[in-house]
Amino acid sequence: MSGDRESTSFGALKGQLQEAAAAFAGGPDALEGILLGLVDDVDRAVREPLEIFPVCHHSPASAVAMARRLRAKQPKVVYLELCEDMAPLLTELRNCRLPVAVQAFAGDVDGFPKEWAPLSVVAPVTEASAEYQAIAYALDTPGVELVLVDRSSDHVFQWDGRDEQPQEEAGPPREAEAALHGEAVGVEIGDLRPRFAELEQHLLRHGRVRHWSEWWHQYVEVPLGDSDHDTYRQVMFLIGSLFRRLAPGDGSRLRVDEDRERYMWTRIREHLAASGADPADCLYVCGAFHAASRVAEFGVRGDSGTFTISPRTATAWQYGLIPSSHAAIEAQFGLAAGSVSIASTEWVKSLKRTRVRPYVLEGQAGKRKSAAKKPAAVAAPPAGAPADRLSGFLRRPPVLDALDEAELLGWSVDIVRAARRSGYLASTADAVAVFETSILLAGMRDRAKPTPYDFQDAAVTCIEKDVVPGRRDVRRLVEIMMGGDRIGQVGYESLPPLARDVHDRLEPLGLRLQQRGVRRALLDMASRPELRACSDVLWMLRRLMPPGAARPIMGERRLGERSVQESWDLALGTHQRALIELGYEGVSIEQVLEQRLRRAAYGPGATTATVLAAVEDATLYLGSRRLADELGTHALKVLAAERGVDGAPEVLRRVRALLAYYRTSEPVLPSWIESFVKSGYAHYCTLLPTAFRDEDATAGQVAAMLGFLFGMEGLALSLGCDRTQLELAVGQSHPEDPSKTALLWAAQVQLGTLSRGELRDRCDALLANPLVVPAYPRYLSGFVHALEPVPGLADVVVEAVSNAFGRLPDAVLLPWLPLLITTLRSSAAELAPLLIREAGRIFPGRLAALDAWVPPWRTPPVAADAHRAGPGGHAPRGAALLPAHPATCDAVAELLGCTQDWSDAGRSGDPGGSGAASGAALLTAHPAACDALAGLLGCDEGWDSDGGAGSPVRATALTARHPAAAAAWEAVLARA
Repeated sequence: MSGDRESTSFGALKGQLQEAAAAFAGGPDALEGILLGLVDDVDRAVREPLEIFPVCHHSPASAVAMARRLRAKQPKVVYLELCEDMAPLLTELRNCRLPVAVQAFAGDVDGFPKEWAPLSVVAPVTEASAEYQAIAYALDTPGVELVLVDRSSDHVFQWDGRDEQPQEEAGPPREAEAALHGEAVGVEIGDLRPRFAELEQHLLRHGRVRHWSEWWHQYVEVPLGDSDHDTYRQVMFLIGSLFRRLAPGDGSRLRVDEDRERYMWTRIREHLAASGADPADCLYVCGAFHAASRVAEFGVRGDSGTFTISPRTATAWQYGLIPSSHAAIEAQFGLAAGSVSIASTEWVKSLKRTRVRPYVLEGQAGKRKSAAKKPAAVAAPPAGAPADRLSGFLRRPPVLDALDEAELLGWSVDIVRAARRSGYLASTADAVAVFETSILLAGMRDRAKPTPYDFQDAAVTCIEKDVVPGRRDVRRLVEIMMGGDRIGQVGYESLPPLARDVHDRLEPLGLRLQQRGVRRALLDMASRPELRACSDVLWMLRRLMPPGAARPIMGERRLGERSVQESWDLALGTHQRALIELGYEGVSIEQVLEQRLRRAAYGPGATTATVLAAVEDATLYLGSRRLADELGTHALKVLAAERGVDGAPEVLRRVRALLAYYRTSEPVLPSWIESFVKSGYAHYCTLLPTAFRDEDATAGQVAAMLGFLFGMEGLALSLGCDRTQLELAVGQSHPEDPSKTALLWAAQVQLGTLSRGELRDRCDALLANPLVVPAYPRYLSGFVHALEPVPGLADVVVEAVSNAFGRLPDAVLLPWLPLLITTLRSSAAELAPLLIREAGRIFPGRLAALDAWVPPWRTPPVAADAHRAGPGGHAPRGAALLPAHPATCDAVAELLGCTQDWSDAGRSGDPGGSGAASGAALLTAHPAACDALAGLLGCDEGWDSDGGAGSPVRATALTARHPAAAAAWEAVLARA
């Protein structure tokens, strides 16, 4: 192979390194082998017939060197280290505003573990990247072919060792801009960072920098910014070889790196053989870490047939472009915050300094069309042994550049202006201090010129002073001033069909929804009926996309309800990635929503509650009776297979809502919901005794079961269910938990096996027992939960709570009160309003009436003897009632057809006179009415026991023996 030939160009450098190794180590050892191996790697890479161009991702120096080399060499084939299956998407970059990321997405996996889904691979592209220069050159230059040679997206996960590695702990939450890539796996060109932690710490400490991005800027970007092509290549080869040889022994990662290199060189040789291209007319763009490879397949003359590319799995991949940002790139690839923004600023400065004209895709969004003519290609230097440029570069001392005072002054003035806008009390003196401190920090760090990182530290020191009174800290203000977090945008033409369809259907709103930020949409469907279609789209987007994408401000959509006016906050441009990924699932949002509903309903973890939720969403958003009936029928099967009651509250809530909707909007109930009620009645009756005994079943879940049984009882009995089954289930229930015991008592009251008086007696017995008083809050919690199935017990619950506050002493009540409050709040917070309303009905509305108020449950019952008058045991009140109210009696007599007049004695009020006889005659004339009234009041005495037929004495005697009947008759006459 070419790398095995003896190097002649780097002989002098190897001799110097041998002497240095002997001086430092005292003789030949591993250090000499490493140093000489570095030179061998560089020599092997520069001698390769196919020119290798090593790059570092998002490096301005690499991008400038790439643009310069492309204009000089004008290669006919460009091999690029990028997933080969992403090639068709690169032409769509011209419709986007950079930075964006090329994405491969797979929602359904076939050949990978199910828990990995969804799979996503992204490759971010920025303006200050060498890969973008290569893509723009190849796509806009006639006769140039761009070939992607890296492993496919499918192989990224085939070679993924996530099962062999421990799961990393979740980091702190990231901002929205930093999460644009989601959980995607990042693929980058040129991952150039030490994998040896001690080496990185050594470089940072001796370089007097805080993080790797600053070290790279100071010791690589700046020196290589103005270097020639050969120097740039050899230095990058050397750095890549150094990091490769000093990498720790991570077998899995090293194996993946070497397999990637074998993959790429195999694809390159296959293309060269198929196309017949001359390697001298080709350019291979790859990361510097992979450029100095030592695998046997390295080079166009490397070993062939030793590496077999495995076939792809059956997973169906979809491809698209998603917006990216500087913060997202930094978060995904572990770069320092603001480093990509600073690199973008350095890219612009390098173009002005070197006067290199970069390549830009024709029609690139946000770029002006250049009218300048393309310069003629510069002839490449003749092939031969490359000259040694490393020796001079390594021996050259840092160049003391003249301080660019104008630039630093501009930075100082701009940061003070930005700080004052953000609330800092900054002045001109602070600008001078930042300027001088930047120079001082650069001198302390042995730098000839302050870098943006020096300026950032100086601004924090002079303006912030360890206090952040404004909206942003000064470090963030410097990042914004240096270019900020630029966020890309995918153009309309490059969006998937679903995303374009959404924008088209929302066109009547008249908003620029592709732009980032929040847009307020006002929909008045009464005056503009065409906006109803927009409303439907927005509600589906709210269901499918992240919460901030479509947020309703006014208006709601529930079963059977539609708002006439709505107001929305829309941020589709900000959440463009989520909208694009929806396009990977279908061609319309209706199709995607139906697929998700089916996936949720038929998934392995689906419960009855989730299936009913899918039924509700299908009715609410899609209006599909077909899908709702299908999912409802499936809910029957899921319910029959459940053996627990965890989802009972949710099942009850959704079944109630669906029943209410179908009863008001449909002529008859769907067959599936009738079957569901019938099956659910039998199902919960069967589980009820077990749930009462189960310690894992909460009181709320048991109350929901009882709510289903009692609330759906009428419909279930009409469908053929037997109430005896419920009575047997309640009779077989023997709970031990106090809250469930209270629920059982409430169920017995509802069934009629326990009277309300007996329930009150049991509550009083609980308060009278000192051993039970500590558990009384749990009984109250059960009673409050009982308001779900038996809302008529609200007055009993109020009475139970009031008795506790009235009877318990302070020594018991005060320690007991926090437990009561926390129990009610945690267990029955949603039922508290019903309890409060009932208390408001019972208690007096004014404070002044509270002292004289007597609770209804303490009012003594009216004694039966109160209706009797006279010490003789007779009942003159009933007999005297008629003459005491002659006008009323006349009216009733007239209604009954009695024409007999009152006597003077009767009118005088004498109960024993003819008036009484006349009143008794009224009762005697209508014995059936008196018998009926006596029967209703429970009077069993016979009518003829005190006299013969037609005797007035019998009416008087009957009235005396039945004061309740007399009182009722008195009330009837009084109302008449």
